Amino acid sequence: MQRKNCLVCDSHELVEIINLGSHPFADTFVPESKASEADAVYPLVCDLCKQCGHVQTRYETDPALRYSGVDYSYTSSNSTFATTHWNEYAHELTTSLKLQPGALVIDVGSNDGYLPEQFAKQGLRVLGVDPSDYMAELAKKRGVDTRVGLFGREVAEQILATHGQADLVTANNVFNHANNPLEFVKAVAALLKPTGSFVFEQPYWLTSIESGKFDQIYHEHVSYFSVRSLKTLLGRAGLAIKEARVVDYHGGSLRIIAQKKEKIVQEPDHVRAMIATEEAIGLFTSELYANFMHKNRVQRNRFMQRLYKLKEEGHSIIAVGAPAKGNTFLNFYGLNNTLIDYVTDSSPHKQGKYTPATRIPIVSDDIFSKYGKVYALVLSWNIADQLKKALAPLNQNIEFISPDGC
Repeated sequence: MQRKNCLVCDSHELVEIINLGSHPFADTFVPESKASEADAVYPLVCDLCKQCGHVQTRYETDPALRYSGVDYSYTSSNSTFATTHWNEYAHELTTSLKLQPGALVIDVGSNDGYLPEQFAKQGLRVLGVDPSDYMAELAKKRGVDTRVGLFGREVAEQILATHGQADLVTANNVFNHANNPLEFVKAVAALLKPTGSFVFEQPYWLTSIESGKFDQIYHEHVSYFSVRSLKTLLGRAGLAIKEARVVDYHGGSLRIIAQKKEKIVQEPDHVRAMIATEEAIGLFTSELYANFMHKNRVQRNRFMQRLYKLKEEGHSIIAVGAPAKGNTFLNFYGLNNTLIDYVTDSSPHKQGKYTPATRIPIVSDDIFSKYGKVYALVLSWNIADQLKKALAPLNQNIEFISPDGC
């Protein structure tokens, strides 16, 4: 179903800015038992709201299918880089927000429970919320109580009845997944104590566009937030931004700390400055995105010329890392199992499965030791240096290739 209204301000003034063709769900890795079944694909188009500057996918997809069609494969504890980030996140927020022992933390999109476990280690009460039964089971093994369901008004009311109001609600890389972000943030506001905080991270749209990266666009990411659009959205739920900053996660994530409006006497200067920067570079103009798409198409064409030449010469190519964004890249470039031998990933939850639509088998990094000269394409570009270092002992004859070099 096509969205006709802005999810933030309800305006009808939506204009197309990005069209990546038809894509499957990027975070759904296909088990062997379903490898012969066709994947559902949907147009991956983004619209810009001319009123508030919000960017959103044009076509609505069913969240039950996105997260429950097959066992969800992404885990919060999937790498040392990730666990270090979440360890620091929990410690920093506990300290900066002055959370006392026994304070209630609700983590929406709690995944395998790694983050709430870190809060629990600091003496806080924790509750996870996640739509995946599989992830909830992993979380429970960590001792994290997890409510299974898609977060919204109904789930919030259930939590209020059983746990009361929260001192902190977190929603990292999940708030941007909500089909109805206004209902989501209103549910969060209802859960918060008058002195409570809502803290969330997601890829920062400004960073993505400035870097020229398109691969963090996929159906699971419904919204692409700027500070400007978040100010409008949070305001409609009675919240205001206390702090906004870019952190080094997922290639550049925006971390927001929001509180009840009555707690924020004046909008911080740094928030106004970030909005001014967004406007100055043209983040809310169609022209910026026309150039963005042109550059990415040209880069794709040049890279594919090089890749086809390598295949003609008989070389093998292996992709490294199986993040959701990697599937957007593979599908936009048309890289399937006739061009890419394997995708490697360290997660046992992904190994033995296939990439959606492109059907490339996912294996461990050990596959590199079976090759002589081999070319490698890093899909998890945000941790490329760590991945290259890990691969070096397995094969000294790896040559890394990238569209950026074309």
